[in-house]
Amino acid sequence: MALPPTTPELVSLDLFVSVVELGSLSKAATAHRLAQPSVSARIRALEQQLGVDLLERTPTGSVPTETGALVAGWAENVLRAASELNAGVAALKAGRSTPLRVVASYTIAEYLLPRLLEQFLRHRPAATIRLDVANSSAVLAALERGRADLGFIESPAPTPSMHEQVLAVDELIPVVGLGHPLAGSGAVPIEEFAATPLTMREPGSGTRESLEAALAERGLGPPPSALELGSTAAIRAAVIGGGAPAVLSSLALAADLDAGSLFRVDVTDLRIERRLRAVWPADVEPAPLAVALLDHLRLPDG
Repeated sequence: MALPPTTPELVSLDLFVSVVELGSLSKAATAHRLAQPSVSARIRALEQQLGVDLLERTPTGSVPTETGALVAGWAENVLRAASELNAGVAALKAGRSTPLRVVASYTIAEYLLPRLLEQFLRHRPAATIRLDVANSSAVLAALERGRADLGFIESPAPTPSMHEQVLAVDELIPVVGLGHPLAGSGAVPIEEFAATPLTMREPGSGTRESLEAALAERGLGPPPSALELGSTAAIRAAVIGGGAPAVLSSLALAADLDAGSLFRVDVTDLRIERRLRAVWPADVEPAPLAVALLDHLRLPDG
């Protein structure tokens, strides 16, 4: 299939998409380390080549025309395909790709990523991913120190030095084991639950930070800790064995709730939803394999 002469260059499409995303020619020029007149000339040439107006220039920046918004959406698909092509060719040339260093918080690493990574690698036999597990604070530290290429966190804390992409939305659920006084006890006031000693993860855990943030929003302090354990699996086992209540990810609880080995506690005015996020340093260009993985993990609504 021969491409028509009006087919734009990838570099021009990349610049145009950056202008749309960033809102101005100057910001796009900075992001691509180019002079603004060079970016302006590229965009004008792209408009002439396609025969349509792509941008409206305003005193405060540049916004896409109705046609430009459509072209930007199509261009993003083309650029993602080009990134996959580059990653695949690089892997073939190397015989096997440089391992992508991924570090993920415990719940994501245990209950979400294995299936997703298996699906991603199924058609990429030359790709290698090395997954390490740490709490959310340690994940961010590894990225900041250059010890990982891509991270996954559960913590609700903002990450100003990182780019991020939402992987999934998760709910944290209060649970107890069979025979605990709170099992089937009806609604528990949030103040009472906040004063109840819990089986908890260590400080720095995203699960713990999400619970403490939700209680703080209601003017309540952190709950007391009856037992601190280093993984979700260990907490599940302790609670099932008759330990203190816990607040855990719905991803980890489905089988136990269905089997009746754990029971959900109805705590009034407590609903904790959190965004599970992929994060990577804002000042580092992600590796082609990381770009391909992020595209694979992207939620349907973007």
